[in-house]
Amino acid sequence: MIPPRDRGLVAALADARDQPDGPGRQAALDRLATRADAQGDPRTALAARFALIETHLHHGEWWRLPDLVRRCLAAVDGAPGLLGGGPGDGDPLRRYQRSAIEGTFGTPRADLDAARSLLDDLARRSEPDSALVAELRCRLADHLGDEPTARREYARWRRHRSGAARLPAGPDRPATDPAAGCPACALVRQAQLVAGWGDPAGALDTLRPVLDGEVHCVDQPEQALTVGLLPWLRAGEAQRAARAHVRAYRRHRRERGGLPHLAAHLRFCALGGHLERGLDILAEQLPRLPGSPDDLVAMEFAAAGALLCGLAVEAGLDGRRLPGAGGRPGVEVDVATLGAQLAARAARLAGSFDARNGTGHQSGRIAAWLAERPLAAPVPLPAEDPAGDLHPDDEPDEPDEPDGTGVAPLSLGMIGAALDRRGDDWTSDGATVTGRWGAATIRFRPAGPGGEVLHARVVADRRLAADRRAEAYAFCNAWNHDRLLPKAYVHEHDGELVLAGDVTVDLAYGVAPAQLVVLLTATVTTGTGYAEAVAALP
Repeated sequence: MIPPRDRGLVAALADARDQPDGPGRQAALDRLATRADAQGDPRTALAARFALIETHLHHGEWWRLPDLVRRCLAAVDGAPGLLGGGPGDGDPLRRYQRSAIEGTFGTPRADLDAARSLLDDLARRSEPDSALVAELRCRLADHLGDEPTARREYARWRRHRSGAARLPAGPDRPATDPAAGCPACALVRQAQLVAGWGDPAGALDTLRPVLDGEVHCVDQPEQALTVGLLPWLRAGEAQRAARAHVRAYRRHRRERGGLPHLAAHLRFCALGGHLERGLDILAEQLPRLPGSPDDLVAMEFAAAGALLCGLAVEAGLDGRRLPGAGGRPGVEVDVATLGAQLAARAARLAGSFDARNGTGHQSGRIAAWLAERPLAAPVPLPAEDPAGDLHPDDEPDEPDEPDGTGVAPLSLGMIGAALDRRGDDWTSDGATVTGRWGAATIRFRPAGPGGEVLHARVVADRRLAADRRAEAYAFCNAWNHDRLLPKAYVHEHDGELVLAGDVTVDLAYGVAPAQLVVLLTATVTTGTGYAEAVAALP
């Protein structure tokens, strides 16, 4: 029997969660998990480790996940009711298991054997023909340079998704596996693989459902447009690629989630003849590179930048000065020097991956990038692309809205499902659903006597010193005077001021899934705006 939670531990967990992100919060959560283990409270231990995993994910510390995930899996195996018995209760842990495996692709610091062990474990716990397992095996094989295995697993991945599209969902068969992620983003990942295997037509065909609006999410169509850049160039559709680049880069240039796509924009500029624009992008984006925890992103960005610099030198643009690859303010170098710095960085990171993997695939891939030559003559870049213009032949029809008219009582599962529809990452401890958006942590829960009230608590990452209490009160009063949501307030924790906010909606008569998505979107939008305003305080 699973013992009840110790109230003191639960309070300590709430305090640890409210701490600012950083080593102190991580240490507090780790100590709390160990303390809960010692006191025989597996629920609190699991909740603390879930929160610790979320913290590591926020900082891109994927190499720290495998041991935590293994301990969570062992706890759940030892107490089968620990996550509850309802549909979807195990989804957060499956997501974390996936993230621990995917971390292998992002950094050579992640243990390859640990990832393989977790993948085998995931296969044992999954359906015989799991799309998630096929995807991860495909991507791992591709990362290692084992193309035959990658293609075989890719075929299984595609067959599973095709079959899922033909079979109706039902109570015992959800439309998608939440841990498998967004269907639109899965198609983009598939297209990226196919493009890397030298099949531009196949990549564009794979992207078509996303570009047609048949499947969509908050990251589309910009991700799909970016993956299509080089296939369109190779297919002789340079104008189409130019329109896609302008539209997608408008979003990716500043978003944190846009970093993985910058290499594709640089390669488009290099191979599409837009060298001046490419150098502008390189100068603009170089300062973001040192802060990226993703070594694969850094490697690909550096390789794409080195290719661009090499072609710019050949075109006589070597006199331009740009920031150095080290990211030090005020340090500028010529294009040729920057290209050499970036090439060396890409080669060093590729070598680190290959040393861990026991192959030469990543070094060979980077060498192939650096040897590329222009694919097309430059075409005019559009100044604006407001209409989308997703296809060269015709504009797609607006996708039909999913059926979300059925009204049902609010539940924790409905909140998680609504966040899944938005494409958000979240975790649940059985009482709340928690996610991170920008500089804000937001916790949703059903409140009220019958759980009929949607309550959201927004906590800003930024903390203020205790002697700024009057200033914090003035800020919250001004916020509450000028804005409806969230209701802002201040409380003190460990000598610092925590600025938080509440959003409460009475849903006594039930809520439709589509309506709940709107309510959560409004909360996330206003909550992140509040956190950004706190971060902007002097």
